[in-house]
Amino acid sequence: MLLPEARDIDDIELERLYDYPSELSRPWVQVNFVSSPDGAVTLGGKSQGLSGPADKKVFMLGRTLADVILVGAGTAAIEGYAGVQSGEVRAAVRARLGLAPVPPIAVVSRQATLDPASDLIASPLAPTIVFTCSAAPASRLEALSAAGAEVVITGDSDVNLSVALAELSRRRLHRVSCEGGPHLFGSLIEAGLVDQLCLTVSPRLAGGDASRIAVGPPPAAPLELDLASVLTDDGFLMLRYRSRRAG
Repeated sequence: MLLPEARDIDDIELERLYDYPSELSRPWVQVNFVSSPDGAVTLGGKSQGLSGPADKKVFMLGRTLADVILVGAGTAAIEGYAGVQSGEVRAAVRARLGLAPVPPIAVVSRQATLDPASDLIASPLAPTIVFTCSAAPASRLEALSAAGAEVVITGDSDVNLSVALAELSRRRLHRVSCEGGPHLFGSLIEAGLVDQLCLTVSPRLAGGDASRIAVGPPPAAPLELDLASVLTDDGFLMLRYRSRRAG
């Protein structure tokens, strides 16, 4: 069976495929990952080693269409996250959809280990949200708040992701693009909070001991998915799975 080439699909059709449901009344979580065929989530320690042009285009489209970007603190540090810049997202699309000029980044960090002086905290266009817990050192929470982050306590000894998503909903940030990492994805699966998975399979065998895309305690039952779309480009396979909880 021949699969559609990503390069043969125009931007309008690509947006239609990857857009969020309309008139959302709750956070709708899309998770984005790239993986090697042998299951590695990184190559040379970073996901960029597995990516390609079409995959990056879909990844940036996810940012364009999102109200907020959700990411784990470890991934934010390893991948060198900073705030989203206006040139990274398509302004005309965001304006048409009634979205803010850039999506804020929401970081999940149980110990609030982010550097207050980093670009992610000190100088984003949209203030970074830090989801943490009351067990995090008070000095770190104060430093992050003083640097401009919006610090939100969502639990006692760990981050409660259901509470975190409720906080996003209270801010009317319903289009949630989760960019990893594996522990955050595993926690979302355990909590049954995944609505869509956009998974790119890279044509590169990584070997080694890299993590898989989801790590953590298993859910009470597997999360059932339906295959919603398949694209290919230069050996890359871009799969979009829709959770049956999403309807």
